[in-house]
Amino acid sequence: MNVAAILKLKGREVVTASPDMSLLEIAQLLGQHKIGCIVIAEDDGKVTGIVSERDIVREIARAGASVLGEPVEECMTKAVVSCRESDTMDQLMGEMTAHRFRHMPVVDRGRLVGLVSIGDVVRMRIAEAEMEAAAMREYIATG
Repeated sequence: MNVAAILKLKGREVVTASPDMSLLEIAQLLGQHKIGCIVIAEDDGKVTGIVSERDIVREIARAGASVLGEPVEECMTKAVVSCRESDTMDQLMGEMTAHRFRHMPVVDRGRLVGLVSIGDVVRMRIAEAEMEAAAMREYIATG
């Protein structure tokens, strides 16, 4: 299984925002869409950053609620680790574990084409394990 398989099942829609939006606006988008992160991207789809709920909480803890009026550009992660559609789930899990994040933008030719979460990876792993178990049961029953 690879990233392309995950995107085929979940879709390619990604909530994005511009770097000049305030942290409050970003928090409102997170709540509105019931998601854990927002990719910060240019109009042409080039990823310039990513911001998660954790990032916002850390900023509030550091500087207080007044930080919510600041542009997201000030606290977003700018060195975004992304993946490709050809990457495997093992590669994704390794990167997510090594860098301790839960969302990874999928980029093709420098442009955003999807977003994969650790939840997506877990769902695919469970589905894969269930298929293998069913195949094994079938093999045992007919063998």
